[in-house]
Amino acid sequence: MVINMNITDIGGEWQVTLEDGGQYPVFLPGTLDENHIGHPDSSLNTWRPMEVEGGREQENILLNRPDIIATRLTRKYTYEGKAVYSRALPWEAGEGLAEERIFLEAERTRKLALVLNGSRVEPCREGTLSTPCLFEVTGRLLENNRIEMICDNSYQGWPREAIVYSSAATDETQTNWNGILGFLRLRREKKVFIGGIRVYPKKNLLSVQVDIDGTEAYHGVLILASDALKEKARKEISVPAGLHTIVFDALPLKDDIRRWDEYEGNLYELSAAAEGLEEKAATFGVRDFEDDGRGRLALNGRAIFLRSEANCCVFPETGHMPLAVEEWEAILNRYKAYGVNCLRFHSHCPPEAAFAAADRTGMLLQPELSHWDYKTAFEEENSRDYYLLELMQILYYYANHPSFVMLTFGNELQAGETGHRRMDGMLLLAKAKDSTRLYACGSNVHYGMEGADNNSDFYTSSNFYEKQIRGTCYGMTGYINEGYPNTRRNFDKVMECLRKNYKGPVFSFEVGQYESLPDFDELEAFQGVTCAKNLMLVKEEAEKRGMLSSWKRRVEATGELARIAYREEIEAVLRTKELSGISLLGLQDFPGQGTALIGMLNSHLEPKPFAFAKPENFRAFFTGTLPLVLMDKYTYTNGEELLADIEVANYGKETIQSPAVCELHDGEKEYFREVFPAVNCQTGTLTSLGKLSIPLHGIKTAKKCLLSVRIGEFYNEYPVWVYPEEEAEAGEDIVIAKTFTEAVDALEEGKTVFYTPKADKEHFPASAQGQFTTDFWSVGTFPVQEGCMGCLMDPAHPVFSDFPTEFYSNWQWWPMSGGRAMFVPGNLEPLITVIDCYAKLRNMAFLFECKTGGGRLMVSSMGLLEKQGYPEARALYRSIVKYMTSEKFKPSLTLSVNELKKFL
Repeated sequence: MVINMNITDIGGEWQVTLEDGGQYPVFLPGTLDENHIGHPDSSLNTWRPMEVEGGREQENILLNRPDIIATRLTRKYTYEGKAVYSRALPWEAGEGLAEERIFLEAERTRKLALVLNGSRVEPCREGTLSTPCLFEVTGRLLENNRIEMICDNSYQGWPREAIVYSSAATDETQTNWNGILGFLRLRREKKVFIGGIRVYPKKNLLSVQVDIDGTEAYHGVLILASDALKEKARKEISVPAGLHTIVFDALPLKDDIRRWDEYEGNLYELSAAAEGLEEKAATFGVRDFEDDGRGRLALNGRAIFLRSEANCCVFPETGHMPLAVEEWEAILNRYKAYGVNCLRFHSHCPPEAAFAAADRTGMLLQPELSHWDYKTAFEEENSRDYYLLELMQILYYYANHPSFVMLTFGNELQAGETGHRRMDGMLLLAKAKDSTRLYACGSNVHYGMEGADNNSDFYTSSNFYEKQIRGTCYGMTGYINEGYPNTRRNFDKVMECLRKNYKGPVFSFEVGQYESLPDFDELEAFQGVTCAKNLMLVKEEAEKRGMLSSWKRRVEATGELARIAYREEIEAVLRTKELSGISLLGLQDFPGQGTALIGMLNSHLEPKPFAFAKPENFRAFFTGTLPLVLMDKYTYTNGEELLADIEVANYGKETIQSPAVCELHDGEKEYFREVFPAVNCQTGTLTSLGKLSIPLHGIKTAKKCLLSVRIGEFYNEYPVWVYPEEEAEAGEDIVIAKTFTEAVDALEEGKTVFYTPKADKEHFPASAQGQFTTDFWSVGTFPVQEGCMGCLMDPAHPVFSDFPTEFYSNWQWWPMSGGRAMFVPGNLEPLITVIDCYAKLRNMAFLFECKTGGGRLMVSSMGLLEKQGYPEARALYRSIVKYMTSEKFKPSLTLSVNELKKFL
């Protein structure tokens, strides 16, 4: 092979030898999985929940199948250990090439060693999971060469457990692949050459570091040129042999510089040239990302609202993230369509292509070290050494990317005194090396239970001590399920407590995690290195239980409810003056950890084919500028006044000066309209516009209305339910039974019975505890959760004639959602189905009807009589009773008393 250009690709056909002696042809770049090499996947290498409440694991169809891997995707091929990739490399030096230097570069791999012609070559820049590996092979190449690259994904000498738990190498998402990805090449340089160029903009000045790498001394003038600079910079240099960094400080930028900003990929090029050396160039952007001095994240001096998404490295077709800029641009534009302006890389760091794509698209990035150690982070020597190396290499390789704005040392780290002392030291090193970025010792360190770390530039957590900074957490705790719905809640009190200890920017962590049912159509998309046996199992079980005919509607219902909860989480943060943003988990399904399908996008990063997942429907509230209506509740009687405050969260780039128009309507008739003529909402602020007082007496029948606010191009709307102020009278024709015995006695007399006892375990022993939202993350992860996923009903059914509803749960269902979900026979079609999680798939109900013992029976497990203080509960009760007294109440299913006793 004659090298006639600076870069020579040495990818292609190689041979790999595994630890068991097996030898196979392999194509690089690529992984063993992609080359169909390895062993069958093992359920021994499968995540299990950390705690299982007695008996609940046995209910879980995804945890109770030892014959298949049912809690994550299954790899078609798997291998952990050393793999030796080898090939012959013919070499002709050619005229002049003997005087030059040769480097071998591998862009993305695992722990990598190089053996050339039987001799080990030490790296001149050591590789990590996040950065390339570089070897100098100058003077080592013969006419015929044997290259062996030893890739070890068992990470001997590195902190294996923390690595394979992280998104960089877990089989729960990316897979712990073995191989070499991205470029695999020989690079030719002169004896003395310009190596790395690192550009650091700050305010109106530029600092530049240029590496001069030589095997002999060099003397000359180094010249920097860029359209961003007011003038070229020159420096006479004289350096001996070796690697030297030349620093240019405080270079003035042009006054009309185009700054890199959110969704604005303004980029410049800077060249470095010197006599006798090949000119090199670097692409960079000019931006400032910092604490604005008031504890808010600021971009170019403007307070911003961080709309972050956690990317967990889910790429089921390849088992690894892409390495092409175009692919990353498509990914980032998809996130952008949902309103995302920042991507957090959960316990991993993306490749160069992701940073380059983010630079172009104006997307903020927050990489992390390949680190998830929830016990003893940094306490072992190999942990400290490896992660310090990875940190320094990330800051070296990705220094020029304006999109790279923050970094943490890993996910949900916990450590003792030694680990924290080492974190503090690493923070000091990072800030000294590159002050254009913000750093934190971790994301959600100690789950927030030890408070904020004052050495970190920002604090991102689910909690501040016991106080949650999100609406729902595992075990279904949190205000969304525990407190009556309104649009006033915020985290001001949490921030007030937090500010006593920490003054830096704060944003919430992994907010959301609202599960929806799987769309089985995605199964056809699994054509690559993984297969979705977990989803196949769910489909088989759903078919056995007769649920497939209603499955898509169930998916839609859970997805709509998930989006409702995501909206409340986001608006609560927007209503909080001192929070700098929110980080979601997430928009993309997570196919591991018991199968956590929590996204608007499926595992393949494709929008789910339902209305709830349309980007514009999510972006409507996941945005930097949003009018907000603050109400005490969503449901009213027509004898009340709706009192509300109007605010505007404006974290856009411009001040808003436009009238604000507020309306209440039902889609056909307008009941109220008010205009605030003089609106001035400064950027970076939460501005109060005024108050609304809306009389509701003009609404005579039960209605779902919309309360909307429009300010120029910015719009938001809220559902409001209004019911007539009437008492619910059952009349003499219906027996209201509070005990099963009372109900049976009346039925045997041929009467019409409404059995509506207290919603507790005593009255409904075969039942699950209901909640408003869908499950948090997955029951596979948190078996303590009951598994209820919201309601499904037919809005056109006459039982809802006086209770306007969609086919899914919305806020007016909140009081009733805390009832008991009855386990009912498969042949019973409820009037209100409670959707079960896909790990259990029980047929559950809040309301059903049947004929029994000569009478007609309606059964409610929602505790309606105890909830008559809520206007929505009174309205539903009234609507049910009205239906039962009508001619339309003709139950088709007959159940005997003995059959009822089996589940009541």
